[in-house]
Amino acid sequence: MNSGKIVCVGLGPGDPELMSVKADRLLRNARHVAYFRKRGRPGKARQLVDGMLHGEVNEYAMEYPLTTEIPHDDPRYVAQLSDFYLEWQSRLTELARTEDVVVLCEGDPFFYGSFMHLYVRLQQAGVVPVEVLPGIPGMVGCWHATGLPITWGDDVMSVLPATLPDVPLREHIERSDALVIMKVGRHMGRIRTLLTESGKLDQAWLVINGTMADQQVMPLRDAPEPCPYFSIVIVHGQGRRPANDM
Repeated sequence: MNSGKIVCVGLGPGDPELMSVKADRLLRNARHVAYFRKRGRPGKARQLVDGMLHGEVNEYAMEYPLTTEIPHDDPRYVAQLSDFYLEWQSRLTELARTEDVVVLCEGDPFFYGSFMHLYVRLQQAGVVPVEVLPGIPGMVGCWHATGLPITWGDDVMSVLPATLPDVPLREHIERSDALVIMKVGRHMGRIRTLLTESGKLDQAWLVINGTMADQQVMPLRDAPEPCPYFSIVIVHGQGRRPANDM
């Protein structure tokens, strides 16, 4: 019989003090910790838990075989990523037969998190128990960093990946009151152009590394290019509110 399980821990938006109490407890007691990272990089999730892990922890760096080297719809990209997730499904399952394994995930694991791809494979296999611990999504920390409410009254908010093609991205921007645009990075120029065309550039903010020690907050109009991957564009809603809040 299996005696272990896999627990994916949502680390929240970046500030360690914004992790849940349960996440903190699990991390400090974990003996096996896995995390995603780009080859040659320390891994953002691993950086967020510096100083928190047990002295005898065993670490497993799950290095992506590729990230932006080829388009995500290229068959080679699909094949390599599929093999990557299948390999780690097997490795984590084997370890979790006898030990608990904690997997780190920035923000919330079920919100654009890489762990989702492992989760569906682990669930389908059904060999070991899998749990997911929620975390505050990074976008929440970013709109708080601007010091302004993100939505009012009946505002409709859209969360958009900057990787969308121009046409659907423009459509979502034009019909939404409040916007969160993620995965900005090298797409900053496109986003700025589309927001200018929709008349929303002056409402837009860029938040880099929200809630972290090196957080930067600035009007998107003034932001330099390119910007880091961990950057989010925020456009606040301007909807219905009491007269004295106007």
